Amino acid sequence: MSATEELERPGGPVRRPAAPAVTRGGEQITERQAWSALWALLVGFFMILVDSTIVTTAIPAIMTGLDTTVNGVVWVTSAYLLTYAVPLLVTGRLGDRFGPRNIFIIGLVVFTASSAWCGLSTTIGMLIAARAVQGIGAALMTPQSMAVITRLFPYARRGAAMGLWGSTAGVATLVGPLLGGVLVDSLGWEWIFFVNVPVGILGIWQVWRRVPDLPRVSHRFDWLGVVLSGIGVFLIVFGLQEGNSYNWGTITGVLSVPLLLAVGVLVMAGFVWWEAKGPAEPLVPLALFGTWNFTMGNILTFAVGATVTSMTFPMMIFLQDARYLTPTEAALTMVPNAVLSGVLAPIVGRAFPRLNARLVIASGLGLFALTLFGYQWLIRDGHPVWQLVVLAVPMGVAGSLIWGAISLTTTRDLEPHEAGAGSSVFNTTRQMGAVLGSAMIAMVMTQRISVWMTRFATADPVAAASLRGSQQGEGHVPAAIAPYFSRAMADSILLPAVVVAVGAVAALWVQNHHRERPA
Repeated sequence: MSATEELERPGGPVRRPAAPAVTRGGEQITERQAWSALWALLVGFFMILVDSTIVTTAIPAIMTGLDTTVNGVVWVTSAYLLTYAVPLLVTGRLGDRFGPRNIFIIGLVVFTASSAWCGLSTTIGMLIAARAVQGIGAALMTPQSMAVITRLFPYARRGAAMGLWGSTAGVATLVGPLLGGVLVDSLGWEWIFFVNVPVGILGIWQVWRRVPDLPRVSHRFDWLGVVLSGIGVFLIVFGLQEGNSYNWGTITGVLSVPLLLAVGVLVMAGFVWWEAKGPAEPLVPLALFGTWNFTMGNILTFAVGATVTSMTFPMMIFLQDARYLTPTEAALTMVPNAVLSGVLAPIVGRAFPRLNARLVIASGLGLFALTLFGYQWLIRDGHPVWQLVVLAVPMGVAGSLIWGAISLTTTRDLEPHEAGAGSSVFNTTRQMGAVLGSAMIAMVMTQRISVWMTRFATADPVAAASLRGSQQGEGHVPAAIAPYFSRAMADSILLPAVVVAVGAVAALWVQNHHRERPA
């Protein structure tokens, strides 16, 4: 690896250290060793991202098996995403302090053990609790992979590494539903969690063997910031997700949904004030946002996190409950998406340092938005399922232009000592998007189902009366209701479509960098 990097900036070329990667003993790490370390980390990274979406395919089976409602099963995902997101602000610093390899292994142990607990759950409450612990394990692992990329690869080679990282993220979030479908159909919903156990054991062994023990940096921890951010996020997510259940009014006594949301926003405002004025070493170093592309990258990854999480809920429920596909058949509709994203993302990543960043990201997000609007139209008007499969092709192309490109643009200007904090903030932002996307889609789906079921009852009161109180079995809606239910799911898909469309517009403000010159 070169000793320096020379970057062209408006004020002239700037040379800075290329962040040589060394072990604690001072031994130089070769490029081959760096790639070997990255591949080992990606085993665990792939697994935790699969678990962010794998539950969506199993929703009807879990609802039936554990006798719960849509809101109850949504909390299986929300609890995971919530406990995944909040600790991320700390876990990146833990990696700096105790070594990314050690923290990654601890997280993988927690994740693997809690996966077994999830599979053994016999009640919805037990499953939600296990998923919350699983999220903590994921939070310990995630920042370490990006921090290792930033510290082991200079910018000239970081595009290929980020392309692989982005390919893993894109494929994992789409393979999750497919793998979930196969496991639910063949072995039962419990196996979407049991499958993590052997993979986790393999990951622990690979990381221990292949990931170097990198130099450590001492950090103080802003515990008040952790508490404020955790409380604020929980109140906002709970208020959004449970609002419809309480008609956006009183929960108990003086406690109401609007009050929860208001207090949550105030607490988050207090968190930002504290981070700006309070701790000697803040949980979120606001100075990082002085870099324009870091700020824009966080906005874009928030939009992508919210979109990917929220789009899968109405899609999978529509295909299984209104079109009567099996979980595997429903997940197979997304195969072109996963394949194309996985194949193209590394190619885009290698070429990205030479491309127009603004054009690549805006094109990817714009194509993603158009695809979702297409899904909304096809579902609303009752088109054949094969047309949904065709739309998965442009979605896969869009994914290849998004994941690695946003990650590389966001982290490009981070110094080595900022790797942990920057990675934590970036991953937290993406997960916060996923948490709020999950909460918002639950709210929208519940509201739109209510609206369209009322229209069904008005249009066909005789059929509505005959179906009232009947058991549908296996979560499927009766044929008379299916067109109305489909319209409710189509309306719900407008939420992620609009979010990612706004992201595409925001991407037009990404700054392009000149091509890096050799030192």
